Amino acid sequence: MSDAASTDFTDGEPDRPAPPSPRKTELLERAYRYALEHGIAGISLRPLAAAIDSSPRVLLFLFGSKEELVRALLARARAEELALLERLRAGARQPLGLAVVVEHLWEWLAAEQRCGLLKLWVEGYARSLIEPDGPWAGFAVDTVEDWLDVLAAHQPPAERDTEEGRAMRTEVLALLRGTLLDLLATGDRERTTAAVRMRVRSLRARE
Repeated sequence: MSDAASTDFTDGEPDRPAPPSPRKTELLERAYRYALEHGIAGISLRPLAAAIDSSPRVLLFLFGSKEELVRALLARARAEELALLERLRAGARQPLGLAVVVEHLWEWLAAEQRCGLLKLWVEGYARSLIEPDGPWAGFAVDTVEDWLDVLAAHQPPAERDTEEGRAMRTEVLALLRGTLLDLLATGDRERTTAAVRMRVRSLRARE
């Protein structure tokens, strides 16, 4: 076996990436809190580093480049949403139905403390469409698939794989995303919540 090949495996197991250092994890969390407040579209290493008690040199050493840091921040934002989706998936012994899931999702997403996360999602989503080769590459399609997967998991099996079932969860996702954009633009939580609840009632009438 050549030296190059021998570096790929140890004791018959493929090498795994080393876990991030505690310092990298700590700075990523600080940078994430900064991004929730300031966004990522025009993020600059110098003010970011000053705000999180670091330096541009350290950030470049730990993350490799500004682009990789942005990618890590988007992954961190996505992880927060995925944690919610996984709780919904793991907490139910049987499909909850779209009506219940939409209620849970809206309650979590529309909470005032999620405003920064939602703005970060909008930035990442838009950038991934405009600059598909940037650090946000694939972010939009990944988030669509994440949400469609959890909605599908909570549809009755007889409905899930039908054309109508796919259309229903696509419609629900469109409702949630559109209403969240409205909420971010207007701050009108009462009106947007009423719209979601009206759709929930129609979903319940079909279940």
